Amino acid sequence: MDISRPSCSLLILLALYILQLAGCMNAKINFREKEKQILDQILGPGRYDARIRPSGINGTGDGPTLVRVNLYLRSISKIDDYKMEYSVQLTFREQWLDERLKFNNLGGRLKYLTLTEANRVWMPDLFFSNEKEGHFHNIIMPNVYIRIFPNGNVLYSIRISLTLSCPMNLKLYPLDKQTCSLRMASYGWTTDDLVFLWKEGDPVQVVKNLHLPRFTLEKFLTDYCNSKTNTGEYSCLKVDLLFKREFSYYLIQIYIPCCMLVIVSWVSFWLDQGAVPARVSLGVTTLLTMATQSSGINASLPPVSYTKAIDVWTGVCLTFVFGALLEFALVNYASRSDMHRENMKKSRREMEAAASLDAASDLLDTDSNTTFAMKPLVRGGVVDTKMRQCEIHMSPPRKNCCRLWMSKFPTRSKRIDVISRITFPLVFALFNLAYWSTYLFRDEDEEK
Repeated sequence: MDISRPSCSLLILLALYILQLAGCMNAKINFREKEKQILDQILGPGRYDARIRPSGINGTGDGPTLVRVNLYLRSISKIDDYKMEYSVQLTFREQWLDERLKFNNLGGRLKYLTLTEANRVWMPDLFFSNEKEGHFHNIIMPNVYIRIFPNGNVLYSIRISLTLSCPMNLKLYPLDKQTCSLRMASYGWTTDDLVFLWKEGDPVQVVKNLHLPRFTLEKFLTDYCNSKTNTGEYSCLKVDLLFKREFSYYLIQIYIPCCMLVIVSWVSFWLDQGAVPARVSLGVTTLLTMATQSSGINASLPPVSYTKAIDVWTGVCLTFVFGALLEFALVNYASRSDMHRENMKKSRREMEAAASLDAASDLLDTDSNTTFAMKPLVRGGVVDTKMRQCEIHMSPPRKNCCRLWMSKFPTRSKRIDVISRITFPLVFALFNLAYWSTYLFRDEDEEK
């Protein structure tokens, strides 16, 4: 019994020691405290200078720092034709290697360090060269972060909203396509010190179901746009966004109403030529409405020195409406001319009838009625015989279909109205054929 008691005590002590060792091994490491220690170690006073750019390729101080850029296009709020600008919201990311920021990842347990203060590390001096306005997002907290990876890679990400200039060529408006660019360049570092590169793989990403009110984003292209000045060559990146204008809006709001106004102006051709107030009011009303429509269209567009496709359409429609009004002026003049001619013919017939009556009365008053009565009859018989012989030898004039059809309308004013009923729609149809063939079925080279 005495021997067994010390053995049990030893076993108990050994079990307690093993439990203590297991507890120490299972104790959790405070990684947040480790992050603080690492940040103080790599970014502490006298250890890191944010004014000095990172070394170049393979750690050489002579080579330029390579910064890879990628974008995530979140939304495009508007594309302004008058100001020639567009607004976009995007997530902008930059990534580069700074070997001064390397740290121990604790066996793979510490993937990266996160900062929210950009001034703690060196930052590329990138700016948007075609920017008009821009702002950061600070709701609820500033939408920015910096990630430092164990190998020294730095990832900078920020959400920004920009209003960028977009020079437009409106010759084919509203059947046009516009290319708007997003340009990013270095402000102070030349290509000897800093080079921007597009991230390999997918440098530009666009949010799904991107909706624009009057445009469709067809595609986008990435390219380089290095610029040379008298101070050196600067690295530059650009994204070309190709927008196609939605035509259905303009078809409903502009083209169909203009066609209806032109057709309404043709109603005056079917009104009676004596209905002067109705025809004048119809022509003036359609003319003023068409002029108001044209001014409203041009008010939403910048004043340019060239002719746009919409200018050709509204100008021709305005010409047709004005031509219908001038047609009535011509009809009114022809009607008064016809009335004057009829009055002249009527007065001439009255004068001839009066002269024939006076001649007959003079013949009845003479004493030698038989002698003078026989001579005209004989002379008249000879003349009638000769006239019949001439009519036999002369062929009757042939009338073509148009003249035969126009002979149904005795007055010139009526003929003008009838010709206008056919000519105006036919010419307008030919214009539509030429217009849509020119602007709708154009080649890509002509479009560029």
